[in-house]
Amino acid sequence: MSGKAPLKVKDVERGLAALGFEKLPTTATSHAKWQRKGFIGRKNKPHKWVVTVDAHLSPFHIKLIKSMAKQAGLSEKQLREICTKDGQKKARNGQLSWLKNLYGKVPDDGTPLNADAQ
Repeated sequence: MSGKAPLKVKDVERGLAALGFEKLPTTATSHAKWQRKGFIGRKNKPHKWVVTVDAHLSPFHIKLIKSMAKQAGLSEKQLREICTKDGQKKARNGQLSWLKNLYGKVPDDGTPLNADAQ
């Protein structure tokens, strides 16, 4: 074991919500999908991130944590940080330096980052 505290489903869900992900309606499966739309790159191209959270495997194994982090466009360290209550508080207050440029720039028309990409 790596010595890091395991993440539970509620921690991950709160962390994804703090990042602006929205839970998609579920079908007949235990896999919840969380989606976030934004813009990436110098040309500000629309992009969609989708993270699959498999609730019945909670607490999550390190490989699953890394997979969810990759799906969200984060490092494992960033996902662990945002999944803590302190990390979520820092995100709300704009105190996470890596979060500011994570999902691209805000378009010039003032549309928020989590607005639907066209």
